[in-house]
Amino acid sequence: MTATVRRARPGDEHDIIRLVHALATYERMPDAVKATPEGLAAALFCDHPKVFAHVAELDGKVVGIAVWFFNYSTWTGRHGLYLEDLFVDPEVRGGGVARALFEALGEEAQRDDCARIDWAVLDWNDLAKGFYRRLGGRQLCDWEPWRLDGDALEAMKERGGA
Repeated sequence: MTATVRRARPGDEHDIIRLVHALATYERMPDAVKATPEGLAAALFCDHPKVFAHVAELDGKVVGIAVWFFNYSTWTGRHGLYLEDLFVDPEVRGGGVARALFEALGEEAQRDDCARIDWAVLDWNDLAKGFYRRLGGRQLCDWEPWRLDGDALEAMKERGGA
């Protein structure tokens, strides 16, 4: 089974959202997705996008996605690529689709002179951790992910800052 990986294009947004919903269900957060195909299309396919996606197709069906954006490291003085979502339909896992998507990201990172690719993995997702280790990825043990969102973000905006 050989997947074709390409940059997402207009018309892919429904498949991407379908797989984002499947990812959220897999990650035990089925009701967390608020994104819509229309909003995703506006973000991905505008004149100056800040988010990008690749899709993997088998027999003309989108079976995998990689959604990503650029970040920047003041330590390396170069951009990096942040992988927001990597997901492959369960029925085609183990066939090289995820690896093909990750290789496409590696090509993007090289083309844009990125210093690294970063991503997050849920602590219980041993299957994903094993996959990333086989690619040569490593867990960063010194850094903890943090987030400000929801009510706390609104409260900060209302106070005019931190």
